[in-house]
Amino acid sequence: MKDITEKEVSEVIYADNIAHIEELEKMKKATPARIGIGHTGARYKTEPMLRFLAAQAAAADAVFSEVKEDVVKDLGVFEVRTKCASKYEMLTRPDWGRIFEEDTQEYIKNHCIQNPDVQIYFGDGLCSPSIQANIPDLFPTIKLGLEDKGITVGTPFFVRYCRVNTARTIGPLLNAKVVCVLIGERPGLLTSESMSAYIAYHARPEMSESDYTVVSNISKHGIPPVEAAAHIVDLLDEILKKKKSGVALKTD
Repeated sequence: MKDITEKEVSEVIYADNIAHIEELEKMKKATPARIGIGHTGARYKTEPMLRFLAAQAAAADAVFSEVKEDVVKDLGVFEVRTKCASKYEMLTRPDWGRIFEEDTQEYIKNHCIQNPDVQIYFGDGLCSPSIQANIPDLFPTIKLGLEDKGITVGTPFFVRYCRVNTARTIGPLLNAKVVCVLIGERPGLLTSESMSAYIAYHARPEMSESDYTVVSNISKHGIPPVEAAAHIVDLLDEILKKKKSGVALKTD
């Protein structure tokens, strides 16, 4: 049976009777948007419609699937979870996905070094496949780049059923100057493996959303993990030097 998702969207043209095929090919290579997919009467052609539905299904799977234990083991990190007991709870109670039980906080504190310049951890967020797809290249490159600058990096770990604002607890818990959460971002119809980095200087419970500096769209379809890592290293270095992040950093 033919796998209609084998080729990237940018590689396939379904439209007929194209006057300037070379120009359309250039446009396809320049954007991930679904252009040149063609129509049959008032509807899309069958194959591009099936590709659209396949992408939609992959996005839904990315949200509801779990990061496998073998993936966490291969990363060489320990795992904790938020107050949520399941993916369903994380989606329906996002407030629970931001906090840890007392015993979990104690476990993190006992298994991580204290007072790092930068504390990095990974979260499944809304895109579980992003962990396996990006972290193996992303984190080691960030760590190496920071250590090359003389910046200390805390003990990495994985948080299941994780929301971004777990950083508000992790920062003061480990007394980290900067917290960097590498977390799966809400998938779209282009990729189901995308990740973001949320970075906060002096992360704390009372901080606002505008205190985060964000690098988004980390994936093979967006910013490749190694390239994103180099950018994140430079950002972390700047944040540590200027002692600010988010809007305050941008408007400095």
